[in-house]
Amino acid sequence: MKLKTRVCKKSSIKNSESAKESSKSTTTYPLSCVDWSSNEEIYFMSDDRQISKWSDVSRDSVEVAKLPDDFVPTDLHWLLLGGRSSGGGKGSDTLLICSNDGRFVILNKSARVERSISAHGAAISSGRWSPDGAGLLTAGEDGVIKIWSRSGMLRSTVVQNEEAIRCARWAPNSTSIVFCQGGHISIKPLAANSKLIRWRAHDGLVLSLSWSPQSNVIASGGEDFRFKIWDAQGANLFTSAAEEYAITSVAFNPEKDYLLVGTFNLLKLCHSNGVSSFIDLKSPDHKNFIALQWSYNTARFSSPYVGSLFNLCWSADGTQASCGTSTGQLIVAYAIEQQQVSGNLKATSKSRKSITLKDLAAGTQDILDFPQRVVSFGLGYGHLVVATTNQVHIYNEKYINTPIIIDGRNDTRVIEVGKKYFMILDALSIWVYTYTGRLHLNPRYPGSQAQIPLLTWRSLSLGLDVLAIRDSSDPTVLHLFDLVPGASRQYDPHSLRAKQQLVQIAACRAGTLEDQFVAFIDSNRELFVSESRNLNGERTDEIYKIGTQLTAIMWASETNIMVGVHDSCYSIWYCPGEGASDPTIIALTTITLDTTEFGKHVTIESFEDCVLTFRSAGALLPVNVNMYCEILHRALLEGQWQQALKICRMGQHSSLWATLAAVATRKHQLQISEEAYSAALQIDKVSYLQHLKALTPSSAEQMAENSLMLGRMLEAETILLHGKKIEQAVGLALRMHNWRRALEISQKHKAEQPELMSQVLQERRMYLKALQRDEWDPLYLPLVAKEKAGNTSE
Repeated sequence: MKLKTRVCKKSSIKNSESAKESSKSTTTYPLSCVDWSSNEEIYFMSDDRQISKWSDVSRDSVEVAKLPDDFVPTDLHWLLLGGRSSGGGKGSDTLLICSNDGRFVILNKSARVERSISAHGAAISSGRWSPDGAGLLTAGEDGVIKIWSRSGMLRSTVVQNEEAIRCARWAPNSTSIVFCQGGHISIKPLAANSKLIRWRAHDGLVLSLSWSPQSNVIASGGEDFRFKIWDAQGANLFTSAAEEYAITSVAFNPEKDYLLVGTFNLLKLCHSNGVSSFIDLKSPDHKNFIALQWSYNTARFSSPYVGSLFNLCWSADGTQASCGTSTGQLIVAYAIEQQQVSGNLKATSKSRKSITLKDLAAGTQDILDFPQRVVSFGLGYGHLVVATTNQVHIYNEKYINTPIIIDGRNDTRVIEVGKKYFMILDALSIWVYTYTGRLHLNPRYPGSQAQIPLLTWRSLSLGLDVLAIRDSSDPTVLHLFDLVPGASRQYDPHSLRAKQQLVQIAACRAGTLEDQFVAFIDSNRELFVSESRNLNGERTDEIYKIGTQLTAIMWASETNIMVGVHDSCYSIWYCPGEGASDPTIIALTTITLDTTEFGKHVTIESFEDCVLTFRSAGALLPVNVNMYCEILHRALLEGQWQQALKICRMGQHSSLWATLAAVATRKHQLQISEEAYSAALQIDKVSYLQHLKALTPSSAEQMAENSLMLGRMLEAETILLHGKKIEQAVGLALRMHNWRRALEISQKHKAEQPELMSQVLQERRMYLKALQRDEWDPLYLPLVAKEKAGNTSE
């Protein structure tokens, strides 16, 4: 991957003088105020108080307006609300400019000053619109941070002390503010009675901050020549090696896990954890290439050329970056040579408007040219989906010369490719398409439209027949949409609620319609699995915990095998879905391996067939999983039970037998399940299966006992009640010591079977006698009193 850069001169501004004088003027004033007004236009200012606009279409700069002589700009920020497209849009016509005399002005698109407000007693170091567009903050060298409405009315003063504030930024959810004073960084939540979090961050001054909307981490750069990564509680996640000069600017990509770091004559591109990659400005000519490397590179300019990089900012779609320098130059960069590999296909972006698609098996190569700039692309399952600024192109590996084109899809932010469908997240909504270009689903849920700007690739997961979306307003809620044709899925999702906030979600990408699962990691780094639907095609709310201390998870592309990464190891769950309800099965089918030799910060790159690929410090590390288990899952997917038995007998491993046992029990294959449990030395389950086989085949009792063995107590009770087996349903509740449910069922069916009530009370008395306790349950106390009263009257 590379960033190709251009140095955009200001010599083409209207009424410019000779080239020599123009060059002199551009290097006189540092360019510290830069921001994108759309994906194609950049506004910038320097101490000459001239507002200029650079256009990617004309590749030229023009004057827009000039501020008064006593107004020296210090910061500039555009408000982008739904205005991500190249032509701008509603809400993207408001510009905030701050000055060194404590004033800030709000301008409209035509550069007319709407408001001019004297806000601080000293220079304003930072002025930023909130991510939700509801207001703005100003931070000054007088040690004060104020929050204002969009119209410029003062709302509150959230920070007030005597130490100068160098930089301040909003949290991605607009509920907190991070700012730096001296060598310290502070986080101020905006909730009432919330405490300030403050820590020592750098040995020298902290010069720049950025808060990632993707991974919710904070980057800082300081005068100690280092940049660091912090979590939202102030814990240090990464510290870079010392550079030769101070780190003057940092900026997270709004759509991807990239961090841009600027210092003197040096620009770095890193992964958001800070350790993956970086780039160096190498040549002093105008055709700079910034190579993305996986090891440090200290190549610099032989002589000062661009100077320090003061202000880094990404375009709204995350594909381009701009930066202003101390010599007054404007640098624009965009990413090329991004690669994706799936099976025998490899896609590489060669330029802004072309992608190379290679067939590694056949040795062929096709160059795909596009009329517009490529924003994003996804590769998988024999298809390449490419999003440009206004279109989506769908390529099939067998018909590469005849793509299907979808018009009208602007500002594509996320593309996820599935086996049957692909999903697109843009500035307007979420769209699920078939590979024929037909719109299959436009999911909606309460508050979905307001949450679209806050959604990221971490909030979405496309499975085989399920789309999972994490609710941004309540991160503990997960919405599940059916992708089965004919289902009522548009506005009626099923919602799962976890106990903690969800950090990552993953829907399984294979299986059958009845074997669909969704996994998620919560804020405590615990892994949970739930069914998307049960064997009856109905939703289930049962959530099972199967792992702890996880940082990332991924399902295999063709089977229901899952991998998860811990701090110093990784685990493979060969049966995470079917065995989730049984801790014994999970223990038998889970393998944990050490990753010490991989290094730190290991991430999962892909999981296709039997090959699991990790990435650590930039290197790709392929690892093979158990091939027998992969083949076993494929045989079970096709219902080849005898073939599955042969595979287990050949492999002779407990994980194979346990996987077969869990799937066979779920599919009601009792004979095969008994043999598998016996081979896995699960004697208690073998005895239980023999009891099942003694019951009437396919009867309500047998089906209920089978569901109970799978851990589905609610399903077992439902089967018995639907089969009019009231006495057995009450007995099931008593076996589970669910006393309240047993009483509820017996009271509901008292007219039909009055003896059930006395049976429940008798069992309750025996239970209390064994515990040597008196009755304490409020539901049973009136019945006990009534019974005593009846005995007394007799």
